[in-house]
Amino acid sequence: MRSLQTGDYTPEQIERALRLVFGVDRRLIADETYFVFEAEGELVACGGWSFRRTLFGADAIHSRNDAELEPGREAAKIRAFFVAPAWARRGLGARLLAHCEAEAAARGFRALEMGATLTGVPLYARYGYAEVERIETPLADGLGLPIVRMGKRIEGR
Repeated sequence: MRSLQTGDYTPEQIERALRLVFGVDRRLIADETYFVFEAEGELVACGGWSFRRTLFGADAIHSRNDAELEPGREAAKIRAFFVAPAWARRGLGARLLAHCEAEAAARGFRALEMGATLTGVPLYARYGYAEVERIETPLADGLGLPIVRMGKRIEGR
């Protein structure tokens, strides 16, 4: 976030979001729906999907809802995509997204949604996601973080 998202968010938004919104979500790891790319012994990209209700956010988010979604009726969630700056724009995000979409489809989901950062919107739009609504996530001291809820149908996959 500190380098790739500076065109969309202020330094204050980024620092607060890193503490309050974009931390670890251990539920994704426990559910085995979170994936990483490693190169040269380093983590260079990560992202996942979820069959739970929480749209985005770390363990610390108070509005979490870990109830399971109903495949075929509700949208699975694309979650927590990050790419190391030196590895940006090499297709890693797209490969992770395709993998997550295939896994969600195999579990019976026919729609996906996400809470995208402003920086991520062009990538997701390129792969068929459409803006549903804009959300202002409260951070602290009256500061908010704009997030875009995006969705996509995956019928027939």
